[in-house]
Amino acid sequence: MTRTHRILILLATVLVLAGVAIGVTLHAAGRAAEKDRPRAGGPAVHPGEVTLDAPGRSVFRNMAWGPHRDEVASVPTADPTGARTSSGVRCLRFHAAAGTGICLQSVRNGLRDDYRAVLLDAHLRELRRYDLAGIPTRARVSPDGRAAAWTVFVSGDSYAGTAFSTRTSVLDTRTGELDGDLETYRFLLDGRQHRAADINVWGVTFADARHFYATVATGGRTYLVDGDRTARTLRALHENVECPSLSPDGTRIAYKKRVEGAPADAPWRLYVLDLHTMRETATAERRNVDDQAVWQDAHTLVYSLPGDFGSDLWTVAADGSGRSRLLMKAALAPAFAAPAPRP
Repeated sequence: MTRTHRILILLATVLVLAGVAIGVTLHAAGRAAEKDRPRAGGPAVHPGEVTLDAPGRSVFRNMAWGPHRDEVASVPTADPTGARTSSGVRCLRFHAAAGTGICLQSVRNGLRDDYRAVLLDAHLRELRRYDLAGIPTRARVSPDGRAAAWTVFVSGDSYAGTAFSTRTSVLDTRTGELDGDLETYRFLLDGRQHRAADINVWGVTFADARHFYATVATGGRTYLVDGDRTARTLRALHENVECPSLSPDGTRIAYKKRVEGAPADAPWRLYVLDLHTMRETATAERRNVDDQAVWQDAHTLVYSLPGDFGSDLWTVAADGSGRSRLLMKAALAPAFAAPAPRP
């Protein structure tokens, strides 16, 4: 092959690669433009002021296609299908309590996405921000607003399999002090410290700013743990618990449980655990729930399932009675007003 032939082949290769890059860029731009176009049948969404402490209103991530997709929005709690007010603040994951919000965001950096956690005040104004090590997946604020937690995937992208790694952080919202990785806490299993290279922690739910519950995975098993930020410990309480959510009265945990006979890619059902008796109750929701449920009140759970717009919110009784029902289309990551925190 002559030198001229080699140069021509090199030029042709460069042109092909350039064409592919342009095509990928145009396709991505087309998809981004599609997200900004409202779809028929979606909820009405209007820009406006959203606050995290407005009485009688719920906040959530709006999933309806259009210019306000992924923004923190609100509706009257008594009318969840009503017109939405959208804030302009975009989040991949979101939670709020006591006028404090945590927003996990994607930030475009050249050809890649970076991620950050943003602490928000009641008017969705930024107070602090923190770089994230991976893709956001869970977020929670303590009932008193004094602590926030988030979980990211640092490898893999699904809890369904075993080839993933997480990092969970807890933030003191008053001082800005950050526990960057809960895997540095002592994990107590059967009363003894358990050390293993495969420990993963995710899905924090707070009792208060010091005490929390979470999931620890190790050795192919998952455990509900009682966490203490002062003692820096994680104490195993119950097996086969993922993405716990503490009830407003602090007596029960809603969680997703792997059940025998379920498909490998859809293994979870929604359960409730009584923390005093350790008795498990299956809810009436029989579909796969890959979410960290939220307590709307002392009796009702809210969780997401796939929908026409990406995600819909469903509700079911925590005591196993009744049946599941659709609460809100095109919505994710809800937060509801909670009772005043305990002194």
